[in-house]
Amino acid sequence: MKQKILYLSIFLLLAFTGLLIWNPPWIQKNPGLATAAQAVTVYRSPTCGCCENYADYLEGKGFKVDLIETNDLDRIKAKYGIPSHFKSCHTTVMGDYVVEGHIPVEVVHKLLDEKPAVAGIAMPGMPSGSPGMPGAKREKFRVYSFDAKGNQLDVFAEM
Repeated sequence: MKQKILYLSIFLLLAFTGLLIWNPPWIQKNPGLATAAQAVTVYRSPTCGCCENYADYLEGKGFKVDLIETNDLDRIKAKYGIPSHFKSCHTTVMGDYVVEGHIPVEVVHKLLDEKPAVAGIAMPGMPSGSPGMPGAKREKFRVYSFDAKGNQLDVFAEM
């Protein structure tokens, strides 16, 4: 009986060690992928192609994207308090946050992980090489935060 318990203990120890070797919990398997297919809504102009590219980019990173075409993006942007100098060709709503423009997913994850007291983040313009935009990256991407009243806050991230 003692021998069976010893063998069972050794087996369990080896099995657990094998799991740690082949699937260590401290290594993220898919960095940059959304967990549990986070649902997001992307509002876009029907005439803009880069918005669809950005939605595809988000889907490729694990987000579940609902792409909504509208001819009244100004109403959407006003609803979410997006400052006029931050307005882009599309607006993405992710839970309690708004993401305006072609923001890299690493910055989106920073927003969702840190949960700052902001209404959203925005990257002005449509920088070359940003997600959904053609061309090579020519400059540092600077992403700003803003509050629900449309006030610019701080630089949220640079990359």
